[in-house]
Amino acid sequence: MLKHIVMWQFKDEAEGRTREENCLYVKAALEALPSVIPYIRNLEVHLNGYPSSMGADMVLITEFDSKEDLDLYAVHPEHMKVSEYVGKVRTSRMVCDWES
Repeated sequence: MLKHIVMWQFKDEAEGRTREENCLYVKAALEALPSVIPYIRNLEVHLNGYPSSMGADMVLITEFDSKEDLDLYAVHPEHMKVSEYVGKVRTSRMVCDWES
């Protein structure tokens, strides 16, 4: 099992939305992915309940059977749509992957 964690900080305003609106928009888009991408074994999206200058605004926690499945997910067209949007509205991104 491979765990893939991503954390983002979002711009105050981008693409005609506030930070909060973009967080909710991206959260909904990410949560829709398991229904169209069979490689995802588990997916959770959480918004930071206690924002601070050092904290991320959102975290994505996903599980895959293998690195190969993560690689297929990464280039899946539906994931790419979400990823491209996030690239427009984020200020930073951090990733951590490990096998368990």
